[in-house]
Amino acid sequence: MDYCQVIGAGAVGLAIARKLAERDGTSTLLIEKHGSVGMETSSRNSEVIHAGLYYGHDSLKTKFCLQGKHMMYDLCRRENIGHRNTNKWIVAQDDQQWEELVKVHKFARSIDVPTRFLPLQEAHDKEPDVRAQAGVLESESTGIVDSHGLMSWLEGKFQSLGGETAFNTAVTGIEALSSGGFKIHTASDDGNSEPVTTETLINSGGLFAIPISNMILPESRQLKPFYAKGTYFSYSASHPRPNTLVYPAPRPGHGGLGTHLTLDLANPPRVRFGPDVEWVDDPNDYKPNHSRLAAALDEIETYLPSLQRDAVEVDYCGIRPKLGKLGAVASGKGFQDFIIRKEDGFDTFVNLLGIESPGLTSSLAIGEYVNGLLYR
Repeated sequence: MDYCQVIGAGAVGLAIARKLAERDGTSTLLIEKHGSVGMETSSRNSEVIHAGLYYGHDSLKTKFCLQGKHMMYDLCRRENIGHRNTNKWIVAQDDQQWEELVKVHKFARSIDVPTRFLPLQEAHDKEPDVRAQAGVLESESTGIVDSHGLMSWLEGKFQSLGGETAFNTAVTGIEALSSGGFKIHTASDDGNSEPVTTETLINSGGLFAIPISNMILPESRQLKPFYAKGTYFSYSASHPRPNTLVYPAPRPGHGGLGTHLTLDLANPPRVRFGPDVEWVDDPNDYKPNHSRLAAALDEIETYLPSLQRDAVEVDYCGIRPKLGKLGAVASGKGFQDFIIRKEDGFDTFVNLLGIESPGLTSSLAIGEYVNGLLYR
């Protein structure tokens, strides 16, 4: 029997655990510090199924986003998990932003992702309230997913395969054993702190993945975590309410994709905006910062000028695990890819670091990849 332990029950950790549990002769334990799955980054996001437009050639983000997008749509259709292929508009207001759209379109064509420029009159006819003075690029394969429904399905599938989950259990220390494998020290709400051992360890700790990695790796290979807090904003007015996702043109070097307009799966769909980017030191700081509202309103009005400002309110926050104050798109300097690898000197330890957007879209593909890393 091969004993595996996965740290972190977000969407990616669940996808990995479910895939490992499918293997004969494997016993898999999923360790989660919270009382249920997906309490951090996986549930505090825009729930977008990304097309894979921003992350450059040969990156893990592109590879897994493209694979994961198709796997996500297939799984959601097959298992009746809430989702919708909404399409997405990326809008430009000036010549510089238009050039960014052209770069995105050329890259999308090179990786066989469908995008098209909309004639401005067609765009106005479809969404008269959306401003796009210089152009609109439409992504036809972008959508939204019920992230909670997805994670609930993954959790149920994992359990039906015999997997076990230790909730309310925080990892406090990890020892690499000279005989191979690892001893994991934990603290749980019930006071049980008995260490457990495992042959194979997967670190999918999300916001806490770097501190967990630093428990194992020598000091010369340890990293510093960075945290990008994003505030989301609700919208209570009945107008304007576009029926497609709307994103500003990407800004090279920026830590996010701009304060964009997304929809949920309600009927009719509710509009929300966000996230913005605020660098913070505390990965537990989910308190909304109301000082972010004014700047967000100004950015939203660039593409939605008839916005009723008094109908926008600060709603909730999410935090993205970062490996530095780096860009979210590959067209600028400092783009940071996912890190997913076996660590040198630790053949049965797989490290997943900086798993931010498009982590939700990529989750099923990452599960397949980690399984392949361990059992080729």
